[in-house]
Amino acid sequence: MSQIPDHAPAYVSVVNEFPQDLYEAMTGFIAAHPQWDQYRLMQSALAGFLFQQGCQERAVAQHYLNGLFRRESNVGTTPR
Repeated sequence: MSQIPDHAPAYVSVVNEFPQDLYEAMTGFIAAHPQWDQYRLMQSALAGFLFQQGCQERAVAQHYLNGLFRRESNVGTTPR
């Protein structure tokens, strides 16, 4: 029997297919805003959606606020 870890991994990989127009909008936004990358954009979008839909998880609110107010010195570091 496989063992179940005591905690979830820090990051998980998610595969998703986007409509072409959303993908083009995302790549255009990232090209125009070099402080953003695809990871920050998707994390911010997901956290923002969950937060606005009433999610009460503290971690979701923290990701939402971090996405809005991320400092420039964090650019180029491992995505969170």
